[in-house]
Amino acid sequence: MTYLRPQFHHPELPKNNIGYTKKEYEGSLSTLCAGCGHDSISAAIAQACFEMNIEPHRVAKLSGIGCSSKTPAYFLGNSHGFNSVHGRMPSVATGANLANKNLQYFGVSGDGDSASIGMGQFVHAIRRNLNMVYIVMNNGCYGLTKGQDSATADEGSKSKSGSVNPFQAIDLASMAVELGATFVAQSFSGDKQQLIPLIKAAMHHGGFAFINVISPCVTFNNNVGSTKSYDYVREHVEATGTIDFVPTHSEITTSYAAGTDTTVTMHDGSKIQLHKLANDWNPEDRIAAASSLQKARAKGEILTGLLYINSGYHDLHATLNTTDISLNTLDEKVLCPGNAVLAEINAGLR
Repeated sequence: MTYLRPQFHHPELPKNNIGYTKKEYEGSLSTLCAGCGHDSISAAIAQACFEMNIEPHRVAKLSGIGCSSKTPAYFLGNSHGFNSVHGRMPSVATGANLANKNLQYFGVSGDGDSASIGMGQFVHAIRRNLNMVYIVMNNGCYGLTKGQDSATADEGSKSKSGSVNPFQAIDLASMAVELGATFVAQSFSGDKQQLIPLIKAAMHHGGFAFINVISPCVTFNNNVGSTKSYDYVREHVEATGTIDFVPTHSEITTSYAAGTDTTVTMHDGSKIQLHKLANDWNPEDRIAAASSLQKARAKGEILTGLLYINSGYHDLHATLNTTDISLNTLDEKVLCPGNAVLAEINAGLR
């Protein structure tokens, strides 16, 4: 068995604006279970990067341990990648981002990786507003170790073995809103029409962009009684709105005239336009987002879409007032200005 993709591709594959075909955004063949929702998320990331005209070598993929953390091998094979230890991906992402802020950072994690051993790391990445896209592939179980309930498994949900979870679940989306994440979204791996625009919007956001994606485990958590199964999610999804990502000055802006719209301006001037189902939904209202998540949870529903965005908050580099030049490109002339400058600095400390 080989884990390499076939080399043959149709000679007339469509290209994006920078001349790349989707082939350049592929990775190795997945070794996950057939039908795993994680593979759909990987495909959505690749599609988003293709449509956003991102050069693969301008992307850095980071992960921890778990089924989800294997997925960076399955998309953007020509990108930078680092598979860290369990729960420690945010630390590696922070260091990489501080060294080179000119890359597009994807942090890929799971519910075990972020809601258990990596909880402290997750919290502080949010607090620092690290400029990255942080995707949790949430299946409510530990798929690599025979399907035990994870910290996001809902109270009362039943595992494949028949045991019922007696503990309350950790709601990562609600926690992200409460902790002050500047972009919070939730989606379903089986809904690419919603997920791809959310990923594109997150890539354009100038800060910590969190997307919690319900991604059913077909082997251990797709049974009757599971609240993370395909059937349950499809029956209990409630979307905040039908969404699409609308880049600045794009001609497609004119095709979104129907319904009640809310347009949110990103840091770089790009826009995400929401066609709202509810007339009173405001993605910039943090309190309303937190309340809506709790109400949906109380009803056993899963609220999806763009839940909250704060486009007026500084990312980590702006907070620390770092140089405009990436730290990894600073040369000796800049880093070692000479004895005269050092003497002047020392004199100012006396």
